Amino acid sequence: MNTSDVITLGQDALLVAAMIAGPLLLGILIVGVAIGLIQAATSVQEMTLSFIPKLILLVVLLFLIGNWQITLLVTHFQELLMTIPLYLQ
Repeated sequence: MNTSDVITLGQDALLVAAMIAGPLLLGILIVGVAIGLIQAATSVQEMTLSFIPKLILLVVLLFLIGNWQITLLVTHFQELLMTIPLYLQ
């Protein structure tokens, strides 16, 4: 195993992590900004007001794309396990 193999494995792991976390974080970011704009427009500065919509969106997104996320993670892990013998030579 040389340096380029390690860098490739790290890049693949970071890409999978971004693909898993990205949609959830992007959805929460959009809802957070929308709630923040509404709070700024109405002068309601309750910190807990934005928590419930973000939590509801997170649960809905996990129900919608959770299967895809698990499949992606399992596929990546299986490919990683299959390439271990190649790196041990």
